[in-house]
Amino acid sequence: MNPPDWSRHVIWWQVYPLGFVGAEQAATDQPSAAHRLLDLVPWLDYVIGLGASGLALGPVFRSETHGYDTADYFGVDPRLGTLEDFDTLVAEAHRRGLRILLDGVFNHVGRSFAPFQDVLRAGPASVSAPWFDLEWPEDVLEGDEPTYRDFEGHHHLVALNHGEPAVADFVVEVMQYWLERGADGWRLDAAYAVPSAFWADVTARVRASHPDAYFVGEYIHGDYAAEVGAGGLDSATQYELWKAVWSSLNDANFFELAAALERHNALLASFAPLTFVGNHDVTRIASKLQDPALVAHAVVLLLTLGGTPSIYYGDEQGYRGVKEDRVGGDDDVRPVFPASPADLSPVGAPLLALHQDLIGLRRRHSWLHRATTEVVHLTNEVLVYRVTAAPSDTTPEGPDHLLVALNVSAQEQAVDAAGAGTILAGQAGLGDGRVVLPQQGWAVLA
Repeated sequence: MNPPDWSRHVIWWQVYPLGFVGAEQAATDQPSAAHRLLDLVPWLDYVIGLGASGLALGPVFRSETHGYDTADYFGVDPRLGTLEDFDTLVAEAHRRGLRILLDGVFNHVGRSFAPFQDVLRAGPASVSAPWFDLEWPEDVLEGDEPTYRDFEGHHHLVALNHGEPAVADFVVEVMQYWLERGADGWRLDAAYAVPSAFWADVTARVRASHPDAYFVGEYIHGDYAAEVGAGGLDSATQYELWKAVWSSLNDANFFELAAALERHNALLASFAPLTFVGNHDVTRIASKLQDPALVAHAVVLLLTLGGTPSIYYGDEQGYRGVKEDRVGGDDDVRPVFPASPADLSPVGAPLLALHQDLIGLRRRHSWLHRATTEVVHLTNEVLVYRVTAAPSDTTPEGPDHLLVALNVSAQEQAVDAAGAGTILAGQAGLGDGRVVLPQQGWAVLA
């Protein structure tokens, strides 16, 4: 794996466009596009002010409802706008130095996807029939519908047959088309449900014409490193670390997080995982944590650990939202955003400032991208770890280090901090080789 050099410095601001702009819940027959993609343009300077350097977009292609039931991979969803609107957004982002990551749903399609509609019209003789895993009745009559493999029991999501060469050709064509229109990379939705050999073939062919493209797969469980390597990807979503962060903070059990950091170190030996404390599929961190005072600790972890951080829109403002297992259960975590940053509530300003401070710290220590951690103090309620530059980032003077200390207890805690110099961020006292953390305090030290 040889990820593009620019990915070493990227910090994503992830947006779910259909929710962000307040689009209709389902596709409409409106005669003209709504041009809502342009509503994102006033937020690009906000992204820069946050300190991020990339805009990770959820689905923008024409779909039936939530964007993950794609109908047309070559057209912008009319609820969002037009190809020209997309081009404008990309041009404005690139003018500010922001990268663009697109969300590619290549495991399954919506029922209105043209090749599947051809199957329904032409029956088993359809040229598109091999694109899907179909079973027909013994005596097929006109209008009969086959049974088909779907995505995790969702009948309206028709799974593609990734053993069919035409499907791979199609995905390569889609990826190249949007990269040529200015996208910089792809998030591969439900990558875990697709054979690694398929990704390896597709990414190799796309890289031949777009060597700077970046590919991150959505993986929830399993051997992330093996999947990334076998699929020719650059990264994978680090769900294990996400779970350990909120669970450890809720349970006052830093031993769980310490174990997860060992696994995270192992992954960093081969690639930089996509790290996050929130995204479009999970309850927001401000709602997930039982004590709102610990949101800061989650942000500190996100921005001082190795990996490629992704910040979900609104998390930096303290937005709340609970994901529920029901129809429409994602709506609460995919909200409409104000028309402009000036319309944001001042309530979120302190958390925004914290993000800005810690992103600034990360920018000054860019080696954190592949840095590993060593736990130097561990109790249920107090964690101190040293984060160290990877060998590839080590200078002749030796590797760079930072020390991060977290306290989730209701009491002041003093711990050894041998070798610590100045306090770079947080609230703590430092003296006689010890760092003193106030209750529920944290600090980052040189």
